[in-house]
Amino acid sequence: MTSPFSYEGKRVVVTGGFSGVGAALVELLADLGAAHITVLDVKEPTGSAQKFIQTDLNDPASVDAAIAAITEDGPLDVLFNNAGVAGTLPAPVVFGVNYLGLRRLTEALVDNGTLQAGGAIVNTASIAGFGWGPHLEDIKALIAIEDWDAAQAELASREVEAYSYSKEIVQVYTMHYARTAAAKNLRVNSICPSPIDTPLLPDFRKTMSDKVIDWNVSQGNGRLATGLDVALGLAFLGADASAFINGVNINLDGGFNAGLTVGNIDFSGLA
Repeated sequence: MTSPFSYEGKRVVVTGGFSGVGAALVELLADLGAAHITVLDVKEPTGSAQKFIQTDLNDPASVDAAIAAITEDGPLDVLFNNAGVAGTLPAPVVFGVNYLGLRRLTEALVDNGTLQAGGAIVNTASIAGFGWGPHLEDIKALIAIEDWDAAQAELASREVEAYSYSKEIVQVYTMHYARTAAAKNLRVNSICPSPIDTPLLPDFRKTMSDKVIDWNVSQGNGRLATGLDVALGLAFLGADASAFINGVNINLDGGFNAGLTVGNIDFSGLA
């Protein structure tokens, strides 16, 4: 019997596979036997992927070209929406890469049948998106806007911090799209990491501050997540082992959100 954690015979797409979590995921999927790995990124990776499609997820035309290229290659088993940018970039770019490009890619590959029945969509969100609760109705109203430019215009009208809000949207979108996915015998879930030791970490330290990030780490399990830590969670959600998990945002944070929920967090480090 083939292991339910195996990717043997599977064709997968990974966005943001040039470095960090994406690069670790590509190598992990190769080790797990993936038959074919396609990477979408602005930079060409040097790892074990079989195909690279240069893609700017903030450019609808670039996303559409990637969709066409993926579709030409035939049926797809797993889509990893891993690409993301930090809040050091302009808000429209953050929203474009972190949400709009993810959505456009996902829905096109589902609607045209490229992502085949039994497959999975796995989003890389963030614990920075945990605050979606009070904004749920506003986010649902945004998700109802399908046009790219109209969605960007609506986002521009909101007084929000772009990065954390983009990840709130991804968490809500993951839950929102679960029903559509299930109707097509697909599943969609996300991993929500705490700060990760990747090349993007300095950007997050600029926008969130050393104090907040170091405090977050101290209130989890005492270390930064690694790219491999996150990749392992992503790979689990894309594998057959998670076949009955759908619409779930999994915190990968060393216990930080658990402590926050039950009041076991020490806030003195933020003083």
